[in-house]
Amino acid sequence: MNRKSIYSWALYDWANSAYATTVMAGFFPIFFKEYFSASAEVTTSTAQLGFANALSSLIIVILAPLLGAIADAGGIKKYFLYFFAYLGILMTACLALVSEGAWELAVLLYVGGNIGFMGANVFYDALLPTVSEEKSFDKVSGLGFAFGYLGGGILFAVNVWMVQSPHSFGLADATQAVQASFISVAVWWALFSLPLLFFVKEERRHVIAKSALTVVKDGYRRLARTFRNIAGFKGLSLFLIAYWLYIDGVDTVIRMAVDYGMSIGFESNDLILALLIVQFIGFPATLAYAKLAAFLGTKNALLFAIAFYLVIIVFAVMMTEVHEFYMLAVMIALVQGGIQSLSRSYYASMIPKGYAAEFFGFYNFLGKFAAIFGPMLLAVVALVTEDSRAAIASTAVFFILGALLLMKVDAEQTAKEVREKLR
Repeated sequence: MNRKSIYSWALYDWANSAYATTVMAGFFPIFFKEYFSASAEVTTSTAQLGFANALSSLIIVILAPLLGAIADAGGIKKYFLYFFAYLGILMTACLALVSEGAWELAVLLYVGGNIGFMGANVFYDALLPTVSEEKSFDKVSGLGFAFGYLGGGILFAVNVWMVQSPHSFGLADATQAVQASFISVAVWWALFSLPLLFFVKEERRHVIAKSALTVVKDGYRRLARTFRNIAGFKGLSLFLIAYWLYIDGVDTVIRMAVDYGMSIGFESNDLILALLIVQFIGFPATLAYAKLAAFLGTKNALLFAIAFYLVIIVFAVMMTEVHEFYMLAVMIALVQGGIQSLSRSYYASMIPKGYAAEFFGFYNFLGKFAAIFGPMLLAVVALVTEDSRAAIASTAVFFILGALLLMKVDAEQTAKEVREKLR
C-alpha cells in the first residue's frame, strides 16, 4: 500500500467533516431555529429542518447510482468528487450572506450544501479500493472516519470559541461569528481536500479511447446491469437493505440531535459542548472500533453497534437533565464512527474493485434513500404528536429491522458469488 495515498485519501474526511460538524450537526440547526426561522413554533422549525434534510437526500438518491456508473465507465471518480465538493463549499460560504428570517433561502443553500457533501462522498467511498488492499479495508476506512472526527472537531472547537468570544476575533457579536464560521468551513474543506487531488492516483482506463458521450452511454448501460446484478445476489441485497435501515437511524441522530435537545429545553451552549465531546472521543473510539472488529468480526461488531444505538435511543427519550445529554454524547461517540466505517469496509469486501463507484453509488443510494425517511418520519411524528420525545423514539424501528436483516448476511459467500460472476 502507498501510505501517501492512504493519508491523502483520509485527509478528505478531515476536510469535509468540518461541514458535517459545524454546519450540519452544530450551528445550522441552532442558527436555523434562533435566526433563520426565529418566528416559527419549535415543532414547525423541526419539521422544516427535517424536510430540508429529506429533500437533499432525495436528490442524491436520484443522482448517485447513475453518477457512480458513469464514473466507473470513465475512470473519473476524482472529477465527480471535486465537482460536488466545490458545490458544497460554495453553498456553505453563501450561508453567511443569508439575513434573519430568510428561512427559505437558508434551506435552499443548506440543501445545496448537503447535495455537495453527500454527492462527493459517493466518489470518496468508491476510492477506498483504489488506495487500500482488501485485508486493510477496516483499518483504512476507520482511519478516514477518525481523521474526520479530529479535523472536524478542531475546527468546530475554534468556531465555538469564535461564537462565545466574538470580540477576540474582531467580530461584532455571536451572529457574525456564526456567519464567519460558515466561511471558515468552506475554506477548510477546500484546503484539506487538495492532497487527495494531487496524491491519489486513479486508473484512467477508458477516457482516452472514448468520447464523453460514449462514457455517458456506458454509464447508463452499467447502471442497468448493476440493478440486475445486485438483484441476483441475495447476500448483497440483504446487506444493502439492512444498511439502508440502520444507517437511517444513525444519520437522523447526527442531523437532528441538537434540534431535539433544543426542543426539550436544553441551552444551545450545552448542546455545542456535547458535540465537541462526540468529536474528540469519536477520534480514538473509531480507531479502537476497528480493533474490536478484528476481534469479534466485522459483522458482529456492526450488530453490537446497532444494539448500542437502541440503548442510546431509550436513554434519549428518558433524559431530563443536561448532564444526561453529555452522557448521551459520550455513548454516541463510542459507536458512531465505528458503525459508519465498518459498514463501508464490510460492503467493500463484497464487491469487485473495478465496479467500486457504481456499487458504492448504490450503497450511497440506499443510505441517502433511508435518510429521506428518518428525518421525514421524525418531522411527521413531531407535527402529529407535538412531542419531540415520541419523534426521536420512532427511529428505533430502523435499527431493529436493520439488525434482523444483517444477521442473515454471509459476506465471504457473497463476495465469492459476486466475483465469480463479475470477474
